[in-house]
Amino acid sequence: MQFTSEQRLDNGVLEREFTLDEIPGTLWTPGSAPAPLILMAHNNGLPKDEPRLVARARYSASQGYAVATIDAAGCGGRPRSADDDRARADLRRAMQAGEPVDGIFESFIGPLVENAVPEWRATLDALLSLPGIDGPVGYSGWTAVGIRLAVTEPRIAAAGFFAGGYVPLAQRDEARRITIPLLFLLQWDDEGNPRQRALDLFDAFGSTEKTLHANMGGHVGTPRFELENGSRFYDRHLK
Repeated sequence: MQFTSEQRLDNGVLEREFTLDEIPGTLWTPGSAPAPLILMAHNNGLPKDEPRLVARARYSASQGYAVATIDAAGCGGRPRSADDDRARADLRRAMQAGEPVDGIFESFIGPLVENAVPEWRATLDALLSLPGIDGPVGYSGWTAVGIRLAVTEPRIAAAGFFAGGYVPLAQRDEARRITIPLLFLLQWDDEGNPRQRALDLFDAFGSTEKTLHANMGGHVGTPRFELENGSRFYDRHLK
């Protein structure tokens, strides 16, 4: 892992850009150490410096957590193929037209999850070798990647999932194997994630401690107070 830049924020949080085997990432660490770690994955296609993700990461770091995010293949600053662009365009067009999207989604998102999870695990190895970062480890963000990480990575102790309407079949099957504590956020009127599918997925999780927070509004309308709720969730399980 090579750090390429850093800045100290007003609240004492240190924000550093890094690369790991050509994977770009950002690490936020609080002023106190050692700090438990949260892996924060963005939804497909969004860059690691997407403002909503950065705001969440900075808030969590201000609450005493080390927080890290990386760009998945074809996302953010990483090269995108013409096939990736076509698949994203086809998916957006089908969703806007109200057409079936499962075939497009499965062929595009399924391989993306398969490729992303080994990179996240390699990143986790590198992060836990740094001074001032310690377990246990939490996960926050994209449901599809989070499910696979939760069932393959024993160091993940708790997870918060967002917008779980569209999840590849493989991850829907894996949901039953998850036993760690879960916080599941659902926007009731999310235009890109069918509500009933998200509710069915929540029901399928095998965890004995799982909490559903449903709020009115569309995909980007998650209320700010969910930051505080999420922090309390991680405080219970990571500190």
